[in-house]
Amino acid sequence: MKTRILILTALMAGLAFFNGCEEKDSGQTGVLNLSLTDAPIDQPNIKGVHITFQGLEYHKQDNSWATFEDWGEPKSFDLMNLTDGVSTLLGNFEMNAGQYNQLRFTLDAPVRGEGTPESPGCYVEFDDGTTAPLYVPSAENAGFKLTGAFQVPSNGTVELTADFDARKSVTVSSTGEVYILRPAVRLITNNQAGEIAGGISGFPTDGSDIIVYAYGNDTYTAEEAAEPAAEETRFPNAVTSDMVNDQQSYHLYYLAPMTYDLVVVSSLDGTFQEVEKIIEDVVVESKETTPQSIDLSTQ
Repeated sequence: MKTRILILTALMAGLAFFNGCEEKDSGQTGVLNLSLTDAPIDQPNIKGVHITFQGLEYHKQDNSWATFEDWGEPKSFDLMNLTDGVSTLLGNFEMNAGQYNQLRFTLDAPVRGEGTPESPGCYVEFDDGTTAPLYVPSAENAGFKLTGAFQVPSNGTVELTADFDARKSVTVSSTGEVYILRPAVRLITNNQAGEIAGGISGFPTDGSDIIVYAYGNDTYTAEEAAEPAAEETRFPNAVTSDMVNDQQSYHLYYLAPMTYDLVVVSSLDGTFQEVEKIIEDVVVESKETTPQSIDLSTQ
């Protein structure tokens, strides 16, 4: 039997949605409808981020883990095909009704030979058609953990979307030889999610790309833009991000209803340039798109 690594992805819905511990088993069942989406990646030469999930488990009230037996065969995805609000259904899973606070995906254990370590079924694809393996470090000890909560209604369905942020998940080793996967995933309750979208004007004249990061209100600090440590990323605490498209607009999907600050930055050939502007107090409401235009020529 293959050794499995456990990537704990207790996917976050936010404290504004749910609080408390798991409820006592009511004897009733409900359905978890789980989809997967991704935020864009910053590295301009990467066109594919492929990952294979072997299974999905949920944390029970007695601190044990249960497997969704109807997961079926391993599921492989190119996360780069799931950006700009696109999602794919992972499955509809029956489970006891109640409140839960942890899920976790299972992946095959990494291979550590004499060459580059890699996790089977996980790799990056470059613009020139070449690929490089992805390595999930320290996964045997459940090395990645997030906590949150979601409610499965009796005789009903909760629809959730897991936003897998490849920008924060994929980094390069200090030697530049190994691509590392540290999953950053948040869970959104679909019928509570909102969006922010708008146009951009006043672009820099050097041809820089513009990226918009969403932060929880008053959580951004200047240190977020500093040169990151090895195998880390800039703007690590951003909720999500989007690169401005050819139509000079951006769209931030799957946002919990709350107040956000937008941090607008420039990047040239994949290299961070500067923070161009910060827009504070952008309010997102459930099932609504908040319009927010951005003029970079004014402060």
